[in-house]
Amino acid sequence: MKAIAAPSSDAPVRFDALLLCAVLSLVSLGLVMVYSASAILAQDKLGDSLYFLNRQLVAAGLGVVAMAVGMTVGWRRLARLAYPLLLVTLVLMVLVLIPGIGTTAGGARRWIRLPGFGLQPAEVAKFAWVVYLSYSLAKKREKVATFSVGFLPHLLLCGLLVGLCMLQPDFGSSVLLVFLLFALLFAAGTRLSYLVGSVLLALPLAYAAIASSPYRMKRVLAFLDPWAHRHDIGYQVAESLMSIGSGGLTGLGLGDGRQKLFFLPEAHTDFIFAIIGEELGLMGVVLLVTLYAVIIWRGIRASLAAPEAFGTYLGLGLTCIIAFQATVNMCVAMGLLPTKGLTLPFVSYGGSSLVVLMGAAGVLLSLSASAEGAGNRTMRSGGDMREVAA
Repeated sequence: MKAIAAPSSDAPVRFDALLLCAVLSLVSLGLVMVYSASAILAQDKLGDSLYFLNRQLVAAGLGVVAMAVGMTVGWRRLARLAYPLLLVTLVLMVLVLIPGIGTTAGGARRWIRLPGFGLQPAEVAKFAWVVYLSYSLAKKREKVATFSVGFLPHLLLCGLLVGLCMLQPDFGSSVLLVFLLFALLFAAGTRLSYLVGSVLLALPLAYAAIASSPYRMKRVLAFLDPWAHRHDIGYQVAESLMSIGSGGLTGLGLGDGRQKLFFLPEAHTDFIFAIIGEELGLMGVVLLVTLYAVIIWRGIRASLAAPEAFGTYLGLGLTCIIAFQATVNMCVAMGLLPTKGLTLPFVSYGGSSLVVLMGAAGVLLSLSASAEGAGNRTMRSGGDMREVAA
């Protein structure tokens, strides 16, 4: 048995090159596909075929800065920012609901328009929620299995964040926040009876949230049988399936996709995976999935090798954001899940998502550097952290 030692201040910093390359490869692929999927739409609606690409390039530049900050500032300093980040997030989540401050698009009030760009508070909330949960669970490690200290306070705070998300409304982000709560509570050693019991109690609430909203019910019906609703509520899913299916093994060729020609709505945002499948084929999809698999693998590896519980929870939480969003987005595009409105990480058009996720990747890289060169890995048993020699 040997504990992992944090690198000394004069030791060379070594980041996970494989993780870095996977992230930058996805960002690069995203820039290419955003242009391919949006150029004709942008030219027709805005008179500038480069409109969406230029904005995504700016976001990618800011994302590189955010990644560099995450890498250099380090994951340990985030523990001190847990409460300030959470407070700023709550303020932003309230501000976006105020008319005149929050901007409505597509029937949802999710953006705060600032000079030159729009900020989506829900994207910031995902990152802040992971930082806060990681700090709180690490601080309460000895009592995390208790209901009154380890479970209930986190559940109530999650309920507040989810409530603010649902007022926008943003059902996809709400589900992700709940998923992050349960994933980190499980990793920290919370009693399974609490988790299972809360899920059973939440099912009627989830059903009520879906049944009370006509547009959510339409999404469920479109998911159950998109071809029966081919020309109305199932149109988007049907077009997405046609797009992916027409790609074959090698695709129609970059830029030669047909569904983006005003057939598939949101081709450059929520359904960019369908365009990748159409233009790059199965080979492009396999490459995309492989890059996500590398990020998830290296993220989990860095998390389990973290020298402190806070780092382990933080790494797992940030990796879960990427894994959950990627899985849900691809499943939605293939008709395996109802439409959720979650972006494809690092690839879909969307400045707030790209900047926050690249910042999160920077934190993961910082976490990987703290364990680089140590031939140990962390094993968890019953919520306890043990350092085991590899």
